[in-house]
Amino acid sequence: MPPTRTTGKHRRPSRRGIRPARVAGMATLATSGVAATLASPAFAADDSARGAADTGLRQAVVLDDTLGERIGDQAEAQQSAADVAAAMERAEAAAKREAAEAKRIAEARAKEERAAKERAAREAERKRLNTFVMPVDGSFVSTQYHASGAAWSSGTHTGIDFKAAEGTPVKSVGSGTVVEAGWDGSYGNSVVIRMNDGMYTQYGHLSALNVTAGQTVTPGQQIGLAGNTGNSFGAHLHFEARTTAEYGSDIDPVAYLRSHGVSV
Repeated sequence: MPPTRTTGKHRRPSRRGIRPARVAGMATLATSGVAATLASPAFAADDSARGAADTGLRQAVVLDDTLGERIGDQAEAQQSAADVAAAMERAEAAAKREAAEAKRIAEARAKEERAAKERAAREAERKRLNTFVMPVDGSFVSTQYHASGAAWSSGTHTGIDFKAAEGTPVKSVGSGTVVEAGWDGSYGNSVVIRMNDGMYTQYGHLSALNVTAGQTVTPGQQIGLAGNTGNSFGAHLHFEARTTAEYGSDIDPVAYLRSHGVSV
């Protein structure tokens, strides 16, 4: 009959039974991080076995600590990168807001400047159109209004004469619309303009005409050239101011021009 194996407390525990317990203990230690509570009966084996187990445990703990440090470092690096990215996004958003605000302010300022320039231009144009000028630059009155003499059919001069050589530019004294432009008997080549203030002005004895009936004119615009046509005894400009376009409605042209700021 074969010998039987001793059972009970005198039986030597096998390594096969110890290793699972040691591995489980190491896992527990690695999880809990407590290395000083290893007083388990499963670790009361011989010195060589205990030494091997302790070495493996220390290696596991060291590896676990190193891995944890690496994971922690990686997490910190990721968090730092995320913080940097978030800060860059905030800075970019702030820069966009500032740029948009600066653009809005610049556009508003440019709009105001354009509006101011347009207002100034309109005002300047309004003033220009309401300005009156001399019909001949640098000239003077050579024959006064209502001067008497046989040269005029009415017995008196119905306008004033401005000294002007043949071909001297003749200008509209103000803004208006041409109502007549052509030959007009004793006036020779003549232009009649209805002024914007409702009055009429006439320019006689012209050698040439530069406007036609229905055309609008502005202050200082050339309407013809001074001459000696019609009932004239030498080149000059005959100028009249009237209440209508018809002969006989004349008023003092000097007083009319002065009322509009022209020094005559």
